[in-house]
Amino acid sequence: MRGECDCFVRCSPIYMYEFPDVRIPIGDVVEKFTDFLAINFEAFFDFIFIIASGMIKGLEAGLLAIPWWILMIIIFLLGWYFTNMYGGLLFSFFIFLIGTFDLWPETMTTISIVLISVVLSLVIGIPLGILSAFSKTMSSITRPILDAMQTMPSFVYLIPVIFFFPLGNVPAVIATIIYAVPPVIRLTELGIRNVDEEVVESAQSFGSSTTQMLVKVQLPQALPTIMAGINQTTMMALAMAVVGSMVGAQGLGERVLYAINRIDISLGFEAGISIVFIAIIIDRITGGIAKRLQKHRRNAA
Repeated sequence: MRGECDCFVRCSPIYMYEFPDVRIPIGDVVEKFTDFLAINFEAFFDFIFIIASGMIKGLEAGLLAIPWWILMIIIFLLGWYFTNMYGGLLFSFFIFLIGTFDLWPETMTTISIVLISVVLSLVIGIPLGILSAFSKTMSSITRPILDAMQTMPSFVYLIPVIFFFPLGNVPAVIATIIYAVPPVIRLTELGIRNVDEEVVESAQSFGSSTTQMLVKVQLPQALPTIMAGINQTTMMALAMAVVGSMVGAQGLGERVLYAINRIDISLGFEAGISIVFIAIIIDRITGGIAKRLQKHRRNAA
């Protein structure tokens, strides 16, 4: 039987097994488009670089100006208020541990990059989510784009940004925004679409305009879902900390990359676990905010 199969393969025309010599140059088109943008919009990208770089440096300087013990107290109070006292103590202990690793400046840099990325992601994502919730056409356009953004390997986002910006924190922020913005868009749209129709009809019957209905009814009702989107966006921004170091981003990700190159297990573990600590703190606090909003919504109802 095996001999008959081999004979069939040898006797069959070669075009049945070899892929035809046809190439659709999609990658070449993207490369030419990228070159076009880099050449013709250089001033625009320089403006973005100056603004983003100034925001990152300003926030980093502000965080470093706060004494470590005051920051620990702030983290403790936030943890206590949005979770419980034990959570606040645990979060402040995490911050103390990061300081003992001698990674305090790098941690503040990473937090600055993540915060700027998340804020810009929300500025872009929430309005797009609102538009998608009100427009089926907009939703149909954004859905495949968001699918592509979420399934594309995160390393791919680093390729185009280095054509537009010098190596450093700014290209890492841009790549992080592209990677982290889809959850907040999707969950904002989902939250608004899932608002009870009876509540919307009741607001309309009282003569509420579209803007009034959005601000006073739909957004408050959808806020817990939107907060879940903010939480996911923040977690994805933190996940880009190490990836962003490949284009010159500083902070904990740079320390991890340095440890990989030097095979430094100690530094790699300490920098990696510091990112985990920050992720846990942000996740629990944003989760606590969402729970409080949900509780407030139920009490109001």
